[in-house]
Amino acid sequence: MEGDFRTEFVRAPGALKQNPALVLNADYRPLSYYPLSLWSWQDAVKAAWLDRVDIVAEYDHVVRSPTMQIRVPSVIVLKDYVKPQKRVAFTRFNLFLRDEFCCQYCGTRGELTFDHVVPRASGGITSWENVVAACSRCNLKKGARSLHRTGMALRKPPRAPGAEQLRNLGRKFPPGHLHASWIDFLYWDAELEA
Repeated sequence: MEGDFRTEFVRAPGALKQNPALVLNADYRPLSYYPLSLWSWQDAVKAAWLDRVDIVAEYDHVVRSPTMQIRVPSVIVLKDYVKPQKRVAFTRFNLFLRDEFCCQYCGTRGELTFDHVVPRASGGITSWENVVAACSRCNLKKGARSLHRTGMALRKPPRAPGAEQLRNLGRKFPPGHLHASWIDFLYWDAELEA
């Protein structure tokens, strides 16, 4: 009986759960490209109601309250500019993004790990300049040996990326779904075809 208790009293179309809003900074650029800056439609409606954002584009869906109705926002712009971070956090995700989700030894894509170029056993540290993305096969092949001893080579030397560099790299990896209303805002500075 307890499992039969109804917890949702309003039937919302299932599609509304799938209608995120692209969030743009006050300069009309996405807050981030990868992951793409998206808010749920509920957060977007709330921010619009609180006058924190302007709605630039909308979905065809409408949400209603007893006193009003609003079309679900598809693209919103923050009214206050959020200064982008200059410092890039050293995370596994950012490392893979820097290396474009590609093994830095053989170039394959897919399941990646990370590898210390100078092994920790030989005094190598965990830093941008010493860690690269590697496939499991190459990581096992290299093991705790130096590149010279294995005969392996790096595709490019590891460096600390800048925030702008990571933002630009993120644009190469769009999410699986891009709504048509987002395209102009995601690639507004891309070179046009002649």
